[in-house]
Amino acid sequence: MTKIADAFQNGKAFIPFITCGDPDLETTAKLVRAAAENGADLIELGIPFSDPTAEGPVIQEANERALRAGTTTDKVFALVRDLRRDVTIPMVFMTYANVVFSYGTDRFLKKCVDAGIQGLILPDIPFEEKDEFDPACKAHGLELVSLIAPTSEDRIGRIAREAEGFVYCVSSLGVTGVRSEITTDIAAMVRLVKQEKDIPCAVGFGISTPEQAKAMAAQAGGVIVGSAIMKLVAQHGREAVPYVAEYVKSMKDAIRE
Repeated sequence: MTKIADAFQNGKAFIPFITCGDPDLETTAKLVRAAAENGADLIELGIPFSDPTAEGPVIQEANERALRAGTTTDKVFALVRDLRRDVTIPMVFMTYANVVFSYGTDRFLKKCVDAGIQGLILPDIPFEEKDEFDPACKAHGLELVSLIAPTSEDRIGRIAREAEGFVYCVSSLGVTGVRSEITTDIAAMVRLVKQEKDIPCAVGFGISTPEQAKAMAAQAGGVIVGSAIMKLVAQHGREAVPYVAEYVKSMKDAIRE
């Protein structure tokens, strides 16, 4: 079975984020396949939630459209099972603690594994509270991905020691969204992680152009892009697939060493 670490075996990883169900699940399936065919090394799938606190307006609106379209957690599991017939790269869910709690933590994690999901990102769970989920994830063989932010300084070592899969380096304070420039010293964050554990680091929040991706990939093992992709989906709806395919290819090309 594919593992998160596999995404970082072929040079720098490009990790697109896609909100499931925007504009509909059929389009999501096409977007995931197009991303995989055009160089994505791992895909983050967002399970829509009514109050996505880490997200900026682009992904918040994607969540709202997905929920209005009738997207449910069960339908997202069905989508992943279908994708797993031909998509072999690792896939992780990014969602919120409430989605997991309300579904039933054990039931949710078991369904993740059965569907073919490798890991889970819960941006609203601080490191100090991850014990609510970490033992259950380990029991099911899922990797709970840790996030570090520019403000994590003295905690980065502790977070890194217990990290699984990869470390998600949050490049900017605030919510997700496209930014004109990223001023955080990502290289310093990555160095602190690597002092504690040999685990891949991927940078997200604010990256939208091939130039930014190239600059960030020079300092970390991979690049995560969400808002720029969901912006294309917002613009083109069901016709977004070729635009997203082209975008993913341009980003992967930019970070090839």
